Amino acid sequence: MTRARVVVAGIDGSTAAETAIRWAADEAVSRKASLRLVHAFVWPEFKVPLGASDVAPGLRAGADKVVEESAELARKLEPGLEIEATRYDGFPAPILLKQSKQAELLVIGSRGLSVTLGALIGSTGLDLAANAHCPVVIVRPDHVIDAGDHVVIGYDGSSASAVALDFGIDYAYRHGLRVRVVAAKPLYSADGQVHHLDLESELRGRHGGAALELVEVTGHPAERLLQQSADARLIVVGSRGRGGFSGMLLGSVSQTVLHHALCPVAVIPAAAIGG
Repeated sequence: MTRARVVVAGIDGSTAAETAIRWAADEAVSRKASLRLVHAFVWPEFKVPLGASDVAPGLRAGADKVVEESAELARKLEPGLEIEATRYDGFPAPILLKQSKQAELLVIGSRGLSVTLGALIGSTGLDLAANAHCPVVIVRPDHVIDAGDHVVIGYDGSSASAVALDFGIDYAYRHGLRVRVVAAKPLYSADGQVHHLDLESELRGRHGGAALELVEVTGHPAERLLQQSADARLIVVGSRGRGGFSGMLLGSVSQTVLHHALCPVAVIPAAAIGG
């Protein structure tokens, strides 16, 4: 699949979306890519009046204002960045899933606590993290997006975590950050057998430009990943590692990290592997 040199950010006029724009604009510059801001205009799906009326005073005009103001913010943040801002009619998840098919990266914001106490990522974010065709980064307004001097990568030997490793090392190299790999023990090879390779040497062989630290853990790694998020710039995980049930596209570790990490989280969905 040919991918455009573009970072896509979902926008809706919220504070969370502004945080996503800031993160996406910085990453687009780092990647030497363009930035595409996408607003999903849902009201046509509900068959309500879109022009000025007592029921819905100028909904489409309001949507266009979201697009215009989001583009203006991105241009202020990165004046030299190529920026495209577009409104599409429909629900956010299917629109952004379609955008992910040719993008290098998809960035969305999460508003914070939902109806379910403690659930910080809404259904759209979980859907995209599980099903997008490119890596997905989710940021919250409470995240300090430019703090931290290292990237944390969850690694368990699965194909998803291998892609997460490459993604995280590349991000760290471009932003001048250290790499901290949290690896679950024991690690398994492709045929399901425990392997006894020198993992640290193997990891260092992937990229010579980033300072790398290996933290090996036993048991469920989610708690350790969350601990590491307190002073990290980014956490990178696969959508589902070796412990997930067949058919479950978003595993327990990735869900826990998405909901509770103290820094932005990048997820490598299954559809993004080898895409």
